[in-house]
Amino acid sequence: MQASIVTEQDYPAIVQLVNAAYRGEASKEGWTTEAWIVGGERRTNEQHLAGLLQQPGAVMLQVKSDAGELLGCVFLRQDDEGLYLGMLSVWPKLQTHGVGKTLMWMAEEHAHQLGVHRIYMHVITARTELLEWYYRRGYVSTGQFKTFPSDPEFGVALQPLEFVVLEKQL
Repeated sequence: MQASIVTEQDYPAIVQLVNAAYRGEASKEGWTTEAWIVGGERRTNEQHLAGLLQQPGAVMLQVKSDAGELLGCVFLRQDDEGLYLGMLSVWPKLQTHGVGKTLMWMAEEHAHQLGVHRIYMHVITARTELLEWYYRRGYVSTGQFKTFPSDPEFGVALQPLEFVVLEKQL
C-alpha cells in the first residue's frame, strides 16, 4: 500500500469513494453503511470536500494499492481540541481487509508528527458495530453528544440521530 496526501486532482475519486462507503446501494456491500439510517446517495461532493480541506489544519490522507488504485481515505483537522478524524472511508468490497486499520494508524502517526496527544471523532450512536470497532482501537466515549445535521444534499436522517464524541489519548 502507498500512502499520500489528497490533492485537488484526487477529489473526483475521493468523492466517489466516500459516497460509496456511506450512502446508497453501493454502501450496502460493506458493513459500515449508513444507508439504513440516512437517506440520500451523497455524503459529499467536490465543492464540499474542497471547503473542508481549505480549513486551517485540515488534510486528507489516502491509501492506494501498489497498482495505484484508491483503497481508502481519512479526513484530519488539527484544532484546539486535538486532531479531529472524520470521513474514514474504505471501498465497501474491501472492508475487513485491513485498510481501515491502516488509515487509523496513519492518523495516529500524523497526530504524533504534529505533537497532538488527542484524536477525537463524532460517530452516530445507532452505528453500534462501528462504535465497537473504534472501541477495539482504544477510543472511548467522552459522554458528549451532538445533533446529527440532516441535509437534503448530503443525507437526511431517517430516524432521530445523534453523534457521540469518541476520543483516544495518545
